[in-house]
Amino acid sequence: MNRFYRRCTLLALGTGLALSLSSCAGFLVGGAASISVVHDRRTTGTVIDDQTTELKLNDVLNQQLPPPANHINVTAYNGAVLLTGQVISVPARQQAEDLARRSNPPVREVYNELVIGPPSSLSTQGNDALLTTKVKASLFQIHSLPDFDPSRVKVVTESGVVYLLGLVRPVEADAAAEIASVVAGVRQVVTIFEYID
Repeated sequence: MNRFYRRCTLLALGTGLALSLSSCAGFLVGGAASISVVHDRRTTGTVIDDQTTELKLNDVLNQQLPPPANHINVTAYNGAVLLTGQVISVPARQQAEDLARRSNPPVREVYNELVIGPPSSLSTQGNDALLTTKVKASLFQIHSLPDFDPSRVKVVTESGVVYLLGLVRPVEADAAAEIASVVAGVRQVVTIFEYID
């Protein structure tokens, strides 16, 4: 009888501990997101506007230029939009850009890097995701700049072409572009940085 109650008590304690830890994990994940925003050189409002732009524009493009014929990725950063992927025609490419320019929240600039052609294969998309991870990891090797924060560089990869975005100093941009260019599998590095003093 005693053992039964002891087991129930231990089970209850274990369940309570697990729930507490899962709450802590949620807090830590939320905390990590907050820390990321703290390190970002964009204002919190701009970060939210960028996220809203990506969500809304993705929805509009999926309706107006639907997959699978078109494969369009939207990246918004500091009020600018980068379009990457593939579309079926020149008019479709222009339509995507026009839709991006009419976004709400409004965007300052549209970088249209869409290519005319069939959508990239799943293996190419998987390789691009891996390259993005490798480039992000490589940015942590920049030790010559004491205040350089790799989280301030946004990395987007499409068909082996790496796009780098962010609010950076010129010396940070040069270092990031140089280290990204030597990551195995990267065909080209395109910098879309905005420079600060």
